[in-house]
Amino acid sequence: MGAASILIVEDEEQLQRMLRSALTQAGYLVVTAKSGLEALEQLVRHEFGVVLLDLGLPDMDGKEVIAQARSISRAPMLVVSARGSEREKIAALDLGANDYVAKPFDMGELMARIRVALRIPQSAASAGRPAARGLHVDVAVRRATVDGASVRLSRKETELLALLMEARGEVVTHEAIIEAIWGRGTDADYMNVRVLAWQVRRKIEPDGSAPRFLIAEAGLGYRLSLD
Repeated sequence: MGAASILIVEDEEQLQRMLRSALTQAGYLVVTAKSGLEALEQLVRHEFGVVLLDLGLPDMDGKEVIAQARSISRAPMLVVSARGSEREKIAALDLGANDYVAKPFDMGELMARIRVALRIPQSAASAGRPAARGLHVDVAVRRATVDGASVRLSRKETELLALLMEARGEVVTHEAIIEAIWGRGTDADYMNVRVLAWQVRRKIEPDGSAPRFLIAEAGLGYRLSLD
């Protein structure tokens, strides 16, 4: 498998150079854009594994870029912005962004978020078909459809369902879920996984007391029922 490609949409030259250098050293193929229009042109011409997007662009607001990009690309979009208000985050996520990192950021955390985002395209191919009978998951826009009813998912909820979709009915262990979603060296434990699974069930299970989709295997982990 070749190196993943990343589009950096950032007009601050020093930060753009720093991101390009760090990502190139990490083995990614990097393309840069300094404006919203340039970013959209790149998305029309090329496929990217991840898009890193600043909201404060010289020609248009980054949220408008997200809205337009979603009509031409399913690439995971990770907003990297100095706008840290909850309203800005919610607006960006509602328009189709997959994650949001406030500036200033820790490069290690950003790299971890990128690694998580790069798992999304593997599952996004399943967006048009069921993850299980009666359940469709659109990873790119963080939505699940259960028997025709649509619900919005959080980032971690989406990651859990994407992970289970990739397993195709096989059990994913608690340890594998923790590493995939929270990362190595985290303080997250078995209880964090249980809480996350409970949150997902609240949204996708018609009857939470008798789960139809998200099945717990005692002492092991979770799987998606494909029956």
